[in-house]
Formats: sequence, C-alpha cells, structure tokens
Amino acid sequence: MNQLSHIDSRGRASMVDVGDKAVTTRTAVAAARITMKPETLAAIRAGDVKKGDVLGTARVAGIMAAKKTHELIPLCHPLLLSRVAVDFEYIDNGIDIRATVRCRGQTGVEMEALTAATVAALTIYDMAKALEKTMRIEQVHLLYKEGGKSGQFTAEDYRPEVSEEQER
Repeated sequence: MNQLSHIDSRGRASMVDVGDKAVTTRTAVAAARITMKPETLAAIRAGDVKKGDVLGTARVAGIMAAKKTHELIPLCHPLLLSRVAVDFEYIDNGIDIRATVRCRGQTGVEMEALTAATVAALTIYDMAKALEKTMRIEQVHLLYKEGGKSGQFTAEDYRPEVSEEQER
C-alpha cells in the first residue's frame, strides 16, 4: 500500500513539504453548474434580481475564494496566484461556471479552481434564492490541470475552445 501524502509516520494529518519540488507554471480549470427554473434564469439574464448584479458578484466571490482556499481546506498550501478567472455560460436550464487558476509554484492549483467554481455557484444561489430555493448546484469537477510532476490531466468534457473571458 502506498504511503498517504498527508499522513505522517504516526498516522497524524500533516502538510506535505513541497520545498524540494521544482517551481513550474501550474494551471487548473474547474467547472460547476447551477440549474434553475426558466423564470429565475430570465431574471438573472435581465438583471432583475433585487440583490444586484448576480454574475458580477459571483465572479468576485469566486476570485476571492480561490485566493483563500488555504484558509478553507485543511492542509492546502497558501499560494501566490498569478491569475484567477471565473466565467459563465448560460444554458437552457441554468448557468455553467468555469474557473481558471494559474500560478508559478511548487504545488498545484486544482483546489483553488474547484473552490472558485463552487463559491461562484453558491453566490448565484444566494443572490437569487428569493426567486427560487430549488436551484441545484451540480457537476462540480476538475476539467484540466497542467504543471508539476504528475503532468497534464484533461477531462472528457473539457472544451478549451470556449473563451476563458466569455460571459453570456
């Protein structure tokens, strides 16, 4: 059995020492989806939500969340992020969220991208919950990662041709 990376020799949780790892450019892209009723989606698209700009607020929340991931997820390293982008695409029954995170460092940014996408979805829910409480946050997953010893990972549903700066 392989030794678990976040468990020390006595079985206690510990932070991985990345000090000897090479500094490389690390990128991760994560996705989330929030589904909702057509009338809720129409209100968000029209800017008719009483709390304000739903996607603008969700974008800022996602960026802030990526920067604070180490404060939320035990044993995550604090990272100097060079880029965080949170983008949205309207779909028939909701909004697809894509978070892209990049840094030059000794550990990956997958957790930061996943946190950004999830918190953006939670923020959309919070902003629109007065209109609908049955919205669903689903399909949170890693789409892509590169950099570091483990190399590149690409999920089957990753579509790199979609602009990272897109908002529809």
